[in-house]
Amino acid sequence: MGTLVRLDPPGPSLRRELAYRFGLLLSPAETERAMGAEIALYRQRMHGASDPAGVQALRAAAAEALRAALPPDRRLPDVSTPELVEALLASLHFTAYPDALPALRWARQRGMRIVVVSNWDSALGEMLGRVGLAPWLDGVVSSAVAGVAKPDPAIFAIALAEVGVDAAEALHVGDSLAEDVAGARAAGVRAVWLDRSGSSTAQDVSAISSLAELTDRL
Repeated sequence: MGTLVRLDPPGPSLRRELAYRFGLLLSPAETERAMGAEIALYRQRMHGASDPAGVQALRAAAAEALRAALPPDRRLPDVSTPELVEALLASLHFTAYPDALPALRWARQRGMRIVVVSNWDSALGEMLGRVGLAPWLDGVVSSAVAGVAKPDPAIFAIALAEVGVDAAEALHVGDSLAEDVAGARAAGVRAVWLDRSGSSTAQDVSAISSLAELTDRL
């Protein structure tokens, strides 16, 4: 998220889904508040979703957090948890950044091995498949399956082992200074900060504003 993939703002989609499916009419502010509660719970518990059953349980818990944050409505108690999960998932639209696939294709055509390492639940590979990036990857490591999350250097070690590459041979690209740059460096991996805003003022950090710039770095 932020490096290869982006999430379209879910609030407007969720508002439409709740109105269409259940007749719940919410203001933008009410929808954003409920979505914020769902996101907070997801981030708190996502590292425990290490298999399909865990992902299903996480989604149910997130849907219930969403329900609890919605304004009172007599129709809401009649909405089942699976129905609310379906509405929630229908409002989440992930897309690959325009520069993601060209960068992956460029690297693979030159014999480089590519592994995604991300703080995500175990459905990470499925999402990367839906946005069309999975065929260009040699491995996917999620924090939920690894049992450890960035910036812990252990998750980078797992990713390196996944593709059989030494830390000194690797380059990690990510959009977070705290999780990506600091974590990679702690694992002995060179790091490039992807600052899509282009307003980087960080010192002692190799920064790019687009994945297209990686061709110069590699």
